[in-house]
Amino acid sequence: MMQLSAQLSPGALSKAHAHLKGLSNCTKCHVLGEKVSNEKCLDCHLNIGIRIKESRGYHASSDVRGKGCVECHSDHHGENFQMIRIDAEHFDHDLTAYKLKGAHADQNCRACHKTEFIGDSKIRALASTYLGLDQKCLSCHTDSHQGTLSSDCSSCHDFKAFKPASMFDHNKARFTLRGKHARVDCLLCHKKSTVNGKESQKFKGLSFGKCTDCHRDTHNNKFGQNCTQCHSEASFHQVKGMANFNHSRTSYPLEGKHRSVACASCHKAGYSKPIKHKLCTDCHSDYHNKQFRVQGRSPDCTECHSLLGFERSNYTLEKHNDSPFQLTGAHLATPCFACHKKKDKWSFREIGIKCNDCHKNVHESTLDIKYDPESSCVICHSSKSWSEIEFDHARTGYTLEGAHLRQTCRSCHFKASEQGLRSQQFSKLSSRCTECHTDVHQKQFEESTGTGCLKCHDYFDWKAGLFNHNQTAFPLDGKHQDVACNKCHLPVQTAQLRYTLYKLKSFTCESCH
Repeated sequence: MMQLSAQLSPGALSKAHAHLKGLSNCTKCHVLGEKVSNEKCLDCHLNIGIRIKESRGYHASSDVRGKGCVECHSDHHGENFQMIRIDAEHFDHDLTAYKLKGAHADQNCRACHKTEFIGDSKIRALASTYLGLDQKCLSCHTDSHQGTLSSDCSSCHDFKAFKPASMFDHNKARFTLRGKHARVDCLLCHKKSTVNGKESQKFKGLSFGKCTDCHRDTHNNKFGQNCTQCHSEASFHQVKGMANFNHSRTSYPLEGKHRSVACASCHKAGYSKPIKHKLCTDCHSDYHNKQFRVQGRSPDCTECHSLLGFERSNYTLEKHNDSPFQLTGAHLATPCFACHKKKDKWSFREIGIKCNDCHKNVHESTLDIKYDPESSCVICHSSKSWSEIEFDHARTGYTLEGAHLRQTCRSCHFKASEQGLRSQQFSKLSSRCTECHTDVHQKQFEESTGTGCLKCHDYFDWKAGLFNHNQTAFPLDGKHQDVACNKCHLPVQTAQLRYTLYKLKSFTCESCH
C-alpha cells in the first residue's frame, strides 16, 4: 500500500496539510477526475470564504477574483514548501482595503501582522496567517491616554507621527487657546501622571475657570483674582491700558515718559515692595558721571531735564551764557551734541573753550602771521560763519588793490596740484605777478627783480594803461605815433604757443620798411 501511495501522489504535502496524507484523504481537496476545487479549499479555510462572500480583503480584490486557489497556493512540493509567499516589496496593500499611509508605509509586514494583534482566538491559533487584524488603532497601538479620551485616534493624530497631534483643533475644546496660550507646550498644562502603573497625560478634568487654576498669583491676592483687569493672554508682562490700573492712586503718579515704561522696569522685586522715588537717581544712574557735582553733591536731573524725555533739556541759552563759554553767531544754531557728545558719552566739564578744542585747524602750518594761539582764528574768522572773513591783508606786507580786492582768498591761496588735489598756502608766498598770473609775453619783460608787469599794467584792469612808448629804446614821433601796435609788433607762432613780439632786435628803417 505504501508503494501504491507513492506512485499516485505527485509529491509530499507541506506541513500545513500534513494531516491530509493518505489516499483516503485525496477527495478532501480533489474532485475525482478534476483539478483541485476552490469550494473544497474554502470548506476548510472558512475565514477566507467569508471575506470573499462579503467582498472584503485581498482575496475579494480584482487582483485575485476569478483565480483558482492553486494558482497561488499549490501543494505536493515537499514538507518545507511555503504555500503562502508574498512579495512584500511589490505587494499592493491597497487591495486589502486598508491603504498604508504615512509611517505605516515604512513598516515591515511582520511589524503589524503579529499573532498578539489578532483579536479572534481561532484565527490567532493558526500557525501563520495575515488574517484577523482589526483596522482600529488600539488593536495594534497602546492607548497612551489610558481610556481617558476617545478611541478614535485619527480625530487628533495622523499617520505620519503620533506626535504632535496635528489633527487636533484646540479651538473646538471647552478652553480656546488665545495669545501666548497658543504657543505653550502641551505638557505644561497636560502634565504626565501614572495611571494603573502606566504613564499618561491628563487631558480631561482640568480646571480653567480662573487664571490661578494654572498660574501662581505673583501679587499674593493684593489685586484680587480677576487677572484680566490688567493682564491679557497676549502677555503677562504687557499690562493693559492705564485705564485698567490707576497708578495715580499710588504715591507716585506716572507722567511723561514714565507712562510708557514697562512695570517690571521699576517693580523688579514685585509690586508690593515700596520703591524709592524722591530723586531721579533713586532709579536712574548719573549719566554724566558726576560732572556737575559741586561740593560732593550732584544736582537733581530735574534742573536740566523733564519727564518728557532725557533728550529734551531745560538748560536754557541764558544759563549757557553764564558759563565760561557764551554762545554767539552760528554757535546759537549748533545742537548740543555737536560739542558735548564725545563718542557715546556726553562731556560737559572736560570740554575746552578755544576754537581748536572743537574745530580742526585747517590751515595747520601754512600761516606765517604772528598771532596769539589762544585767539588765532578770530584774526580772520568770526562765530557768525566760517566763510565770512574780516582780515586786514596789509598786515602781511602786501596790500590788496584794484581787482585784487574783488578776489576770494581761495583765488590766490588755494592751488591745484598735478594730481588734481587742491591745497592751501598762506605762508612764503611771493608777491611777483607771475606767481599767480601767466606771463603771456614769454619773459620778454623779465628783469632781475622779476617780471616788470607794473610798468605797463595796474591792479584795476589788464589794459596796459601805464605803458609809455617814449620811455623805450624807440620813442614814437611823427607818423609813427599813428601806426597801430600790431603793424610793428607781429604775432609769433611756435609749435607750443602763440604770443606777440614786443622786444625788437633792430630799429633801422629797413627793418620795417
